[in-house]
Amino acid sequence: MRSESGAATVEHAAISLLIALLIAATVAAVASGTGDGGRELGYALARKLRCAAVGPGPCWRDPLTIAYGRSVAGAVRALAPDPAARSGPGGEPLVPVDFRRCRSTSCAIAGVRQGFTAQGRRSTAFVSVTEAGVDNSLRFSYWLYRPALGWDRVARLATRGEISRLAPTPLLDDEVPVLVPLETLDGRNQYDFAASEEPPWRWRVPSVIPAIGAG
Repeated sequence: MRSESGAATVEHAAISLLIALLIAATVAAVASGTGDGGRELGYALARKLRCAAVGPGPCWRDPLTIAYGRSVAGAVRALAPDPAARSGPGGEPLVPVDFRRCRSTSCAIAGVRQGFTAQGRRSTAFVSVTEAGVDNSLRFSYWLYRPALGWDRVARLATRGEISRLAPTPLLDDEVPVLVPLETLDGRNQYDFAASEEPPWRWRVPSVIPAIGAG
């Protein structure tokens, strides 16, 4: 009887997960045609359904925490630059985007909402963390990609005290800009770019995270 009960529990969980995924897909499909507000609502509902399906406990963990540890992750988020728009070749305002999903100016045009594209996508900054070599300070490099304009780098320096002070910064999955750690980005050095958009960080970002980032 115990074996049968266990099997039923597993089957019930699998069915619940399948239903949740189907509902999430439906919500996302509906939201895709209802503008930014509908899209954000779809994302929020999808996250709720996903979390409910996996049971109690956290079902999402910030990529920054995975890459750098919670204390450094908070500082990286707190010191992130505003995703300001820059004029493109045709004068169109371009915001930083995720090069894995957007390589043309049409998908990087700034929208009405700060930090969003006209298509409703959140702006993105790629991050790398290195030791500054002074008093255990860390240097945060935010790499911003805009199609046709290439890469910009915004650097921040944080001391151990500043990192501790900024550690409690909330890490939410709907923050703007999206922050992507280069250290844990699969195949980061193998992406193809035009010569004018060659990433300055290629082959220069190690997969080893500074020891201060532990915890």
